[in-house]
Amino acid sequence: MPGLERYVILYNIVLLSAWFFSGKAAQKWDPVRAKRITDTVLSVRVKNTVEVELENNGQLPVTIHVRDEVPENCTSEGNQFKIRLKGREVKSKKYTITPTSRGEWEFRGLYVRYPGPLGLAQVQKEILPPNPVRVYPNVKAVEEFELLKQTGHLSHLGMRQSRIKGLGMEFESLRDYNEDDYRKIDWKASARRGKLVVRNFEQETNQGVMVCVDIGRHMLGEVDGVRKLDHCLDAALLFLHSAERAGDQVGLMLFNDTVEKYIAPRRGKAQVARLLEALYDAQAQPVQPNYNQAFSYLATRWKKRSLVVIFTDAENADQAGIISSALATIRRRHLVYVVRVSDPKLREFLNTDVTGDRELFDQAAALWYIGDRRRAEVSLRNAGLHSLEAEPQDLARELVTAYLRIKRLSLI
Repeated sequence: MPGLERYVILYNIVLLSAWFFSGKAAQKWDPVRAKRITDTVLSVRVKNTVEVELENNGQLPVTIHVRDEVPENCTSEGNQFKIRLKGREVKSKKYTITPTSRGEWEFRGLYVRYPGPLGLAQVQKEILPPNPVRVYPNVKAVEEFELLKQTGHLSHLGMRQSRIKGLGMEFESLRDYNEDDYRKIDWKASARRGKLVVRNFEQETNQGVMVCVDIGRHMLGEVDGVRKLDHCLDAALLFLHSAERAGDQVGLMLFNDTVEKYIAPRRGKAQVARLLEALYDAQAQPVQPNYNQAFSYLATRWKKRSLVVIFTDAENADQAGIISSALATIRRRHLVYVVRVSDPKLREFLNTDVTGDRELFDQAAALWYIGDRRRAEVSLRNAGLHSLEAEPQDLARELVTAYLRIKRLSLI
């Protein structure tokens, strides 16, 4: 506008002053309150839902940009968004995070950005401080298992429960004979009643189940980019939950060159919670596991016949021999399973067409390594131990299925 050039400096001073005081006023203005809602237990390597609840403190509508800083070990989807709130309105927004490792981490704060009065300034504030959070083994799998068990659809996980057969069960009640196995007839009760009576049995409960996890150098190896220890802990958690739900006592021992943690078997959900707390931050160390010390320690502290499940690795017959020798102190009293994780990449190598030297070398190396692992399995079985080896996606299912079979046949 011609003639107003002389007022440019004054105009700029007024504008900058308005901008400055608008920003100062906006900093004192507290337009929104926030609350972060997460699962009490976060599971590693699966999507976990986080909900951010926002409330407008004032009467005027406001548009807010929100960014929730997730823990360093997490990838996220949807943690940064824009939302418009009317006066006194409350809205929620959900997003997901996927932790890549277990342990103690923290949300690094929740930040909002909103316009000041007159729209001349944008103010960014941290309205939620850093908040610690724990990442556990895959608890989501336990929730899925429990849901499928309640609805009778465990077959969706590949687990099969068949009817109880044979003897060796706990006595439950008597009933009239109806073309049953003659071995179930209670002759004394039949004599008293003057007709054939058979016994009803149920699976024995309150038996001992002990999980021993090697956290030495064997568990530092990776399968599908995830350490063997993490695959084993996921399977161990689901297995321990299954045993607790079946009414058995469950316990835990973590060992490498020494016994790091020992929790004697007990019953109840509180016991499973104690075991979960012991597992969430367990880390493998680059040391040789001392099997003799570990299983001698177990033998002196738990004498009741139990199912002992050992998560470790034996890549050849020599390593299997060391494990078998150390387990001689407990295998006569307990039913022992040695559980190992196999690498699906070996199967991929064998199924790849050979088009050159590289593919030929990969297949030869895979066959050689598979042969060594099979000889290790034979060595374990020859020593009177049960061996279970499965790929990561099948490990928990195979272990729980084996446990259900053991219960059905009353092997402990």
